[in-house]
Amino acid sequence: MSARTVNHKAWWLVLPVVLLVAFNAVIPLMAVVNYSVQETFGNNEFFFEGVRWFEQVMQSPRFREALTRQIAFTAIVLAIQVPLGVAIALAMPHKGWGVSVCLVLMAMPLLIPYNVVGAMWNIFALPDIGLMGRGLNALGFDFNYTRQPTSAWITLVAMDVWHWTSLVVLLAYAGLSAIPDAYYQAARIDGASRWAIFRHIQLPKLKHVLLIAVLLRFMDSFMIYTEAVVLTGGGPGNATTLLSIDLVKIALGQFDLGPAAAMSLIYFLIILLLSWLFYTVMTKDEER
Repeated sequence: MSARTVNHKAWWLVLPVVLLVAFNAVIPLMAVVNYSVQETFGNNEFFFEGVRWFEQVMQSPRFREALTRQIAFTAIVLAIQVPLGVAIALAMPHKGWGVSVCLVLMAMPLLIPYNVVGAMWNIFALPDIGLMGRGLNALGFDFNYTRQPTSAWITLVAMDVWHWTSLVVLLAYAGLSAIPDAYYQAARIDGASRWAIFRHIQLPKLKHVLLIAVLLRFMDSFMIYTEAVVLTGGGPGNATTLLSIDLVKIALGQFDLGPAAAMSLIYFLIILLLSWLFYTVMTKDEER
């Protein structure tokens, strides 16, 4: 049996990616870790503080309130976007010219930059001149997202649903298109209902696709910043001050680098932990 020759030169092809990741992620992360355990009074004079900033952040009511709002926002948009995206994907045609039209329409919101989305909805939801705001007030609803926390939350959630449901639709549609026709033929022979086909054929086959969709949407919604800050700026008051917005206010508004660095690391660990929990729960049955 001849020994297999291994060519290690291929690692040189990976080196540019490693360097890029190190420059864009590892080095900035190390800088944040450095700031999180130190205090500076200017002139590049730093003083070691240990875990003081982490304790301050964890004990801060401001941090807990912002985290609660962030979790609530993410839970609401996921509860809406995932079922809605699957429903739209099921309703889309799978043959003919309608497929291309639907796919293009679904992809269009994803192509719009984040700041443009926030600006669009900022104008769209204005109570006096916006189509949405003025229309709701004309129907008898008291709607003003610039003054009412509930209206601000409705607008923020509606904006995110409009912008990102398409991602779930496209992923779910790709998963549905990959299901062989033999499964549907067997279901028709057995006289299975539409619900039975969805529950026993389509939903199990969509499990991995939905796992990707949930993880992507969770991470993105948990880190939302640009759209939210352009739309509401965290207001009215602090009603829509999510964790990401509060972090930027501390880092750039107050220039408290130590607490901001500690908060960003806690933020990062929360996202990692919750993503791991999502993945573990959704893949639990496969490990048996």
